[in-house]
Amino acid sequence: MRQRRPLLAIAALLTPLLIGSPALADGHPPRPYEDLASHCTGTSPIVCTFDVPAGNHDVTVVLGDAQVAAQTSVHAEVRRSMVPLTATEPGAFARRSFTVNVREPEGEPTGPLGTPGLTLTFDGPAPHVARIKVAPARRVRQLFIAGDSTACDQSSHPYYGWGQALPSFLGRGLSVVNHADSGESSVTFRDGEAFFPAMKPRIQRGDLVLIQFGHNDKTTTAEDFRANLSAMVAGVRDQGGRPVLVTSVVRRRFQGTQLNDLGLIIHGDVNLPAETRAVAAAENVPLIDLTARTEQLVESLGPEGSKPIYLTDVNGDNTHLSEYGAHQYAALAVEELRAAHLIHP
Repeated sequence: MRQRRPLLAIAALLTPLLIGSPALADGHPPRPYEDLASHCTGTSPIVCTFDVPAGNHDVTVVLGDAQVAAQTSVHAEVRRSMVPLTATEPGAFARRSFTVNVREPEGEPTGPLGTPGLTLTFDGPAPHVARIKVAPARRVRQLFIAGDSTACDQSSHPYYGWGQALPSFLGRGLSVVNHADSGESSVTFRDGEAFFPAMKPRIQRGDLVLIQFGHNDKTTTAEDFRANLSAMVAGVRDQGGRPVLVTSVVRRRFQGTQLNDLGLIIHGDVNLPAETRAVAAAENVPLIDLTARTEQLVESLGPEGSKPIYLTDVNGDNTHLSEYGAHQYAALAVEELRAAHLIHP
């Protein structure tokens, strides 16, 4: 994000921001500092802002209230899910830690710049936060996402990307850097100035880079699709990163009780998930087969039961995900990443 106040930015690199009680000792509830009020506004949601520079930041929050029951979830920047809904009884508190990537634009590469610094939003039926600590992440591994609207950080309700939900499953030490963008194909993302060329220099040795395309490659030939994926794989390896190919999540397009070709991301005679699998094998790249996993889930739920995963009942959209659906698909991605030993449990 913009470094509008350089001295404060330098101070942020040296000193963690402690908001709220310094400790939760002997079962005593945290005592809010006045700093909580200086950083946060509102009661439902509670929105807190911090003047920190671009980069990765470790955040610890203590959720709950001394007097009342609370139900709180935490989102960062453009609606990124960091902590799922967490219930606490009166006088009980829950400590959660995670790592946030602060950048500009803070969501999709073609989206608005967003607000300077770090924004945390505490929402849910009865949100309460007692303590916040923000510090620069000194040891962090990054997980980049290159993809389309099914994966991106969607700015507008009710749309949600599975990559947007991913941080809530990961915790501190692994920072999701989501460069996915609505409407992009393997062609436009590979060559567009705001996409892979902008993302590549930010990749560091050991970082994971998930690459998912297919939905918008309706006119891409099989040969070009494979070449585009291979070029991005090579670019990630040039930086010392570890590429991971991901087949596209399915569309909710049924023929009877099974998904049809459109649902399975088969465009004409080009089976894009099959092409992705072929590139993964040829390039010796790990594969996360979200097409297979999401196909299994959607078909097991059936035409009616699968509606809540998508925006079917909202606007008839059977491609884009609801927040609920994005979390379901992110959970599948995390299962596959852990099974492949790409991330730790």
